[in-house]
Amino acid sequence: MGNDGGSIPTRRELVKEAARNPTATELKDKQKEHLAHRWSTCPVSNKPLIKPVVSDYAGDLYNKDAIIQFLLPAEASSVDKSEYEKFIQGRIKALKDVVEVQFEVEHDEKTKEDRWICPVTSKELGPNVKAVYLVPCGHAFSQEAIQAMKSDGKCVQCATPYEERDVVPILPSTEKDKAFVIERMNTLQSLGLSHSLKKASGSKKRKATGESKIEPNITNASGPKEVKANGDTKAAAATNSRSATPQSGTSTPKPSSGIRNAATASLTARVLEEEEARKKRRRENENISSLYTKSTDRKARDGEFMTRGFSIPANARHQ
Repeated sequence: MGNDGGSIPTRRELVKEAARNPTATELKDKQKEHLAHRWSTCPVSNKPLIKPVVSDYAGDLYNKDAIIQFLLPAEASSVDKSEYEKFIQGRIKALKDVVEVQFEVEHDEKTKEDRWICPVTSKELGPNVKAVYLVPCGHAFSQEAIQAMKSDGKCVQCATPYEERDVVPILPSTEKDKAFVIERMNTLQSLGLSHSLKKASGSKKRKATGESKIEPNITNASGPKEVKANGDTKAAAATNSRSATPQSGTSTPKPSSGIRNAATASLTARVLEEEEARKKRRRENENISSLYTKSTDRKARDGEFMTRGFSIPANARHQ
């Protein structure tokens, strides 16, 4: 460098300002920008937040289909669960660990977009307004509206009773709110409850099955006793055999998915269909690509053909 008519810049010319700590205003603006992103984007799928939206005990918002994909078995899901787990950090292990947040939607005629508002104060819920939701109903309000209705103890939308501890802040930004959600979850865990106030996964629960228990035979000292009363036993046995054997012309009932909520069941079915279609397209692409020879393989075969020589059999006669 040099002797070309140019100049070498000095450090004073490159560094215009000295390093300094950000001001309180800059920190506040940066935090508000971060909250605005979290209010509009699902943090695990990086897609826009679209109803249905769920929240965990920490107050974070997710797309419900993204959480369902995360909870699906590895062979049925194509998402990178390790990337999801980096943000979730073990807070969600089942659908009972999230609550579907019920936002009041209002259409803005100026921007032609839908926005979430508080049904009491009509303020837009977002980075500029502190918002909360109630457990277990999930209706969202501004924090000032809940403080004004604290004495009622019932949701104004559905009249579901709630306790003061079950008012969960959405995307808490202060240390007080963060400590509150952690303390609330510790209390629920000590009671054997999940975030949605359902029984936690570790608690004992009777397995619900569609099969009825069969009563054992009545036995005495002489051996099993056969009950015969006007053919009732034979009729009951015949009825049980007919119910156990599927009749011709009737379809075999499909096993239930175990999801009682119809909306969640339909959403899970849609996610499974999308995953199956994605895997089918991947298999078709692999089958099509296998029909064509790669250029590297073709060159290798051509080079082998051109460079190989003619080998004379060992038992050939000399002329």
